[in-house]
Amino acid sequence: MSIAKFLALFGLVWGFFLGLFMAVGRGLMALGGGYHPLWFGTGVIGLIVTTVAGGVFGFIGGAIIAAVYNNLSGTLGGIEMDLEAKT
Repeated sequence: MSIAKFLALFGLVWGFFLGLFMAVGRGLMALGGGYHPLWFGTGVIGLIVTTVAGGVFGFIGGAIIAAVYNNLSGTLGGIEMDLEAKT
């Protein structure tokens, strides 16, 4: 569950920045002329949709990845790490 939460947060951040670039791009196109002023609104809606979709799909993808890893780690041996303090 923790990997799903992490990837959901990562998806939210990634979706926000992707949506921000889309919103700015649509706004600049509307300012450049030839496009309907409603494009400002679609840019804001795109920002919201990409942020939410990034979080949702990040969580779902993280849950699937964690489930597959947990099922395969029993047969493949998992990941082993040795941690020692250096003096």
